[in-house]
Amino acid sequence: MSLPGRVEIVEVGLRDGLQSEPEFVPTETKAAILNDLIAAGVRHIEATSFVSPRAVPQLSDAAALLEQVDKRAGVVLGALAPNRRGVERALSSRADEVVVFLSASESHNQKNLNRPVEQSLRDIEDVAALLQGHAIGRKGAIAVAFGCPFEGDVDIGALKTIVGQFSGLGFDAVTLGDTTGMATPKLVRRTVDALRADFPGMKLSLHFHNTRGLGLVNVVEGLRAGITSFESSLAGLGGCPFAPGATGNVCTEDLVNLLHEMDIETGIDLPALIQVARRLERVMTRSLPGQVMKAGPRLALHDYAGAAAAVG
Repeated sequence: MSLPGRVEIVEVGLRDGLQSEPEFVPTETKAAILNDLIAAGVRHIEATSFVSPRAVPQLSDAAALLEQVDKRAGVVLGALAPNRRGVERALSSRADEVVVFLSASESHNQKNLNRPVEQSLRDIEDVAALLQGHAIGRKGAIAVAFGCPFEGDVDIGALKTIVGQFSGLGFDAVTLGDTTGMATPKLVRRTVDALRADFPGMKLSLHFHNTRGLGLVNVVEGLRAGITSFESSLAGLGGCPFAPGATGNVCTEDLVNLLHEMDIETGIDLPALIQVARRLERVMTRSLPGQVMKAGPRLALHDYAGAAAAVG
């Protein structure tokens, strides 16, 4: 089995993780976590989203948050933008990358963006024209790419149409989002192979949720298919507010631990990342799904004398 020697981790916890939370997390707290992520070696972060504050109040401080980031060489700060107005706001901010998104199914696109897919495809043309001449990265993102909670399986032809639109308009990369955890290894391989056959020059990134416990299994299949970019969320925080049953994203620390145990480099300091995850858990004031943040890396040893022993 041929596997990549290095993988890019795109941290999405402060955007995808916080968007469904009922309480607003102060900008200063988000900025501190963001800066800690950078200090731990995370170099690509989808930090926020320029969406309507009424729709997603947790992210109403997008521009202010980006102002407080301790930028370092090589760090890419991405911002999700659903429409022209969002892209305009991203361009006037400290964002290094704008992420334009839509859904693979009509029903989820209506719930998520309040418009048909065809209209969203036209909107992408408008956004691409707006981005011309700006030194900013441009990424496309496709929600429910591996299955829709309202319609079931997604036709590969629909995915090819959307990826073709992004490719034709000069986008740098496309993320395939498993919004409600409907992906399986077989489906991941089939989808990736089909898209890479038609769009060999397009960089694909995979974004899995762990709704049905297959998140890391799907990552391994993505690695086997040649994918070298994965999106994940600190401490496993996350879920889509517009998709029933959606739970947390693949956890960043768990993903980094898996990759390191497979001798795949990420450039991330896992012990430092675990500390950031534990900090986020304290901020959220509840237990979060991440496993490695609780148990530690595989060779995190314990005090023998202090361990409980059998009696009798």
